[in-house]
Amino acid sequence: MQNLPIKLYRAGQVRELDRIAIQKRGIPGFELMSRAGHEVFLRLKKQWPDARSVAVFCGSGNNAGDGYIIAGLAMDAGLNVCVYTVSEPEKLKGDALTAYRHYNGAVIPFQAEQVINADVLVDALLGTGLDRPVAGLYAEAIQTINAHSAPVIAVDIPSGLNADTGNVMGCAVKADCTITFIGLKQGLFTGQAAEYCGGIFYAQLGVPDDVYKGLEASATRVVKVPLPRRSRDAHKGNCGHVLIVGGELGYSGAVRMAGEAALRVGAGLVTIATRAGHSGLMNLNRPELMCHGVETPEQLITLLAKVDVVVVGPGLGQSDWAKALFNAVISAGKRMVIDADGLNLLASAQTTKPDWILTPHPGEAARLLKCSTADIQQDRFAAALSLQAGYGGVAVLKGAGTLIASGRQLVVSNTGNPGMASGGMGDVLSGVIAGLLAQGLSMQDAAQQGVYNHGLAADLAVEKDGERGLLASDLMPYLRQLVN
Repeated sequence: MQNLPIKLYRAGQVRELDRIAIQKRGIPGFELMSRAGHEVFLRLKKQWPDARSVAVFCGSGNNAGDGYIIAGLAMDAGLNVCVYTVSEPEKLKGDALTAYRHYNGAVIPFQAEQVINADVLVDALLGTGLDRPVAGLYAEAIQTINAHSAPVIAVDIPSGLNADTGNVMGCAVKADCTITFIGLKQGLFTGQAAEYCGGIFYAQLGVPDDVYKGLEASATRVVKVPLPRRSRDAHKGNCGHVLIVGGELGYSGAVRMAGEAALRVGAGLVTIATRAGHSGLMNLNRPELMCHGVETPEQLITLLAKVDVVVVGPGLGQSDWAKALFNAVISAGKRMVIDADGLNLLASAQTTKPDWILTPHPGEAARLLKCSTADIQQDRFAAALSLQAGYGGVAVLKGAGTLIASGRQLVVSNTGNPGMASGGMGDVLSGVIAGLLAQGLSMQDAAQQGVYNHGLAADLAVEKDGERGLLASDLMPYLRQLVN
């Protein structure tokens, strides 16, 4: 992924930017289309310099116009080119029709059983305006592209992917890279999009910067911010004290990992409140953790008085013991991170507070919002905003393209990888966020930087040893590296 802009937009907003560029800045629409086609062709040549043949799949809108421009450029460069169209090209309108008429190469109506010989496939079937599931000849063309062995480059967005949500609309092209224009579409950065976009590249197409000034982005991407330099006379009391509450019998590992994660990102002190049955064993291989057996809320209140930040939920369970400790924590007036079973208990409590960070995965988010996991994934942006509006504080909706909502602000983090699909990753994240919060970061910054560094630590671990078999505890040395 190249060095992309921070701002993200909904598809309708990008169409508005396009309109302003054409109508108010006087850039002809065909000129923008030509620039788009040129950018895609340059990327195609850079990615696959040895390609000698190209198959371009064109639909019925402006995306098809880009496709015809690309086909013409490829033909001029001496490549063997064929356009496969799922719509009668003479029925194209405006700039797309002009692009078709400028192209002098082969155009073949697409048929499902065709044998297509090409070194690279170009997806110019459907653009960002898709609002219903893909069907008919378009679906067959997408299936043909996905079944082909050649690499695929998507024009603006992989066909079949919703530009606003990142959802697959029935079926979608699996691209090796996507070149998107004028504004980054928010749907490219969360949910199912990670499986379909490949590398994402951006071309502003010469649209002047002032075109963007009157339009507020729908979301932004997280940018890594270095932590403040520590004073040379700093001591542990300056660096925050985190309390981790959880660890029902049989689930001691969750609080153990959350506690170490908080230490590894720089918290000065970490205390663990857990079941007495294993509290004496928990710090055998991490003696820096201060572990206490806590069986009653009264015992917990004593510990709460000494700390700056609380994490409640890792391995907590939903027993009477868990409920009593949970209620003591949320009544304590401390800044807190709520995760795992803490979120499941919160779903029953229906309480709103300004000073907590919630870190649900889609299943936990569904319980909080009284809907299905499918509903959450249908529009992750809307779900994150609903979580924050309903419960206050900062909401972190985990998953591919984790979303962080605080007030009306939505931020997306694209660090992380499928190797993180293993137990304990969420426990580590809760500890990371709490450790940053304890060191003085705002709730918003602690959540954003915590998510970003947590995912990046996993990326570094995978770069060294691969995705399969990645353990949550494997992130620890990389977390320490990243916060320094």
